[in-house]
Amino acid sequence: MEVEVKLRIKDLENFDKLKTLLKTFHFKTLNQENHFFDTPDNDLSVNRSVLRIRIVNNDEIGTKAIVCLKSKPVLIDGVSRVEEDEEEIDGAVALSYVKDSSLLNTLDSRILKRCRDEFGVVNEKGIVGLGGFKNVRNVYTWRGLKLEVDETQYEFGNCYEIECESEDPESVKMELEGFLNENGIDYKYSEMTKFAVFRSGKMPS
Repeated sequence: MEVEVKLRIKDLENFDKLKTLLKTFHFKTLNQENHFFDTPDNDLSVNRSVLRIRIVNNDEIGTKAIVCLKSKPVLIDGVSRVEEDEEEIDGAVALSYVKDSSLLNTLDSRILKRCRDEFGVVNEKGIVGLGGFKNVRNVYTWRGLKLEVDETQYEFGNCYEIECESEDPESVKMELEGFLNENGIDYKYSEMTKFAVFRSGKMPS
């Protein structure tokens, strides 16, 4: 179970102000490509699950790829809880799956086995690409926390968000809100996952 605090920053002006305040705590920047997949009948989505391949580029680590299955997301008052299973795969191989989603049927992967066993979706019906979005993630080590400050680039616009994974989300949320309020940064609780925003095709209100 992944538990995260998710706060949406109002706009680019507030986002840039936040990054300036956190500048001395910067740890790394990750350029992420997120690609999503389902059956033609959306069997995974119907079962509140998401299959994603994330390709991550960083000057220090090079390129890596992670296949991920997320299930049963709950996002209430800026706290996200979701069942998550991840597996690293070769970056070049991942790109081939993005170009031709039918190749996912041949992937020897624990994640794809779960899709077959739990949802019966891959071999029987095939799998199709849904598209995706890019995300620039700046990671900061701040007050003993790892903050992930995201600029998510959809075809219909950009969203800005600060996330922090924690086993004590209410305390983290209180600390983050105090910091944002003290520095006049306009924010609200995130109400939709990035995938939900992508599927809606429009910016969240």
